[in-house]
Amino acid sequence: MYAILDIETTGGKFNEEGITEIAIHKFDGHEIVDSFISLINPEKEIQPFVVNLTGINNKMLRTAPKFHEVAKRIVEITQDTVLVAHNAQFDYRILRTEFRRLGYNYERKTICTVDLSKVLLPEAESYSLGKLVRSLGIPVSDRHRANGDALATVKLFKLLLAKDSEKTILQDVIRKESHGELSEKQLDIVQSMPNETGVFYMHGKDGNIIYLSKSTDIKKRVNQLFTKTGERSRKLVKDTKKVTFEKTGSELIALLKEHQELLKNRPKYNTIPRKRMFSHTLCLKKNESGYLELRVAPISKCDDKWGLFNGEFSAKNHLHKISREFTLCDKVNGVSEARKNCANYEESKCNGACIEKEAPEEYNVRVMEALNKYSLKNKNVLLVDKGRELGENSAILIKKGSLVGIGHYDLNHQINNIHILETLITPMNGTLNANFIIESFLRKKRVLKTVPLNI
Repeated sequence: MYAILDIETTGGKFNEEGITEIAIHKFDGHEIVDSFISLINPEKEIQPFVVNLTGINNKMLRTAPKFHEVAKRIVEITQDTVLVAHNAQFDYRILRTEFRRLGYNYERKTICTVDLSKVLLPEAESYSLGKLVRSLGIPVSDRHRANGDALATVKLFKLLLAKDSEKTILQDVIRKESHGELSEKQLDIVQSMPNETGVFYMHGKDGNIIYLSKSTDIKKRVNQLFTKTGERSRKLVKDTKKVTFEKTGSELIALLKEHQELLKNRPKYNTIPRKRMFSHTLCLKKNESGYLELRVAPISKCDDKWGLFNGEFSAKNHLHKISREFTLCDKVNGVSEARKNCANYEESKCNGACIEKEAPEEYNVRVMEALNKYSLKNKNVLLVDKGRELGENSAILIKKGSLVGIGHYDLNHQINNIHILETLITPMNGTLNANFIIESFLRKKRVLKTVPLNI
């Protein structure tokens, strides 16, 4: 659990500043579950430059509560949380100073989004909150006011959690938790999981990920793992001290994250994916009559590959599917050995390419339409799908037929502006295995829409 906060102060000498406004949003990694926002009477004058910057003046604070009046609420909302702030060292120092004046030793673990951004957003031109969120297309209202900046930090931190593919943030937090091993029953863990699509992570006592998996129903899948019989399953349950999750909204993004994070983290209880997850393809060539023909072939024996398949059977199934969908000829594709026309011609499921009744130019157009619909080859596109919450969409960026990365957005201008889009995207390895995962998914299911990109 995180407490994402922002504090505005009077300005002045080091350790003599007073708090003028505070905003704290308790964040479970997915959504805000509690909030505290208040002006604070600092019992001292505000520096003129601060008034100009924030718009908060002495008159506004005369009837505001003093710090000792809200201190209990601050302690309660931040209890058992990690404090998150943009330049956390400053906010944490100010809070500790105020509590020290009350004779209370206030201690919390902290995470600084400036430090995280420097690691996870290395190409950013500036790490000031205003310029950083603007470059990411994150809307900010009430800049230099506690709640406006705190809400912007929530969105920034949510993006950073998504970009942290090695899960160093989560593992570091869990490793440092003072309470050690969980005392809750496994059922309590299950109840805290959502019935939503994403990736979940089972952690050992040191915080390391010992198992991870994607699921379209995280709660159901975790429950299955906890109730599964077998020696390996019992060991996994015994070694699991905490389960965290990341909602993706999109099942395809969950599949891609699962694959990449298995290779990066290599959890103890997972089976690591094979180096090459595919073996066959549809091989394209033109016959003597000028018709484009498709043949199922091993990857190593094809020069013009269209689509990746995990075996000959699945490749043949797909060829059958597109033949029916695009009225392709079984004889041209080597499926039928008929001497004259194929059987589908008599049933009006073939336009006569088998007996050269249909012009090669017309036939070949449909062949390319069929191949392009289900293949990433040479494409520059954005695959848009469901997001993690209402009003949000997910995005998968493909350039030159290769995966570039994944991300989420809630404003159209974030994907219409290629610079902002690329900043929002969490880079992923554009391997042939990634292409296989995407193409396999698109052959079976649909995304909301495919947006061609002019790059």
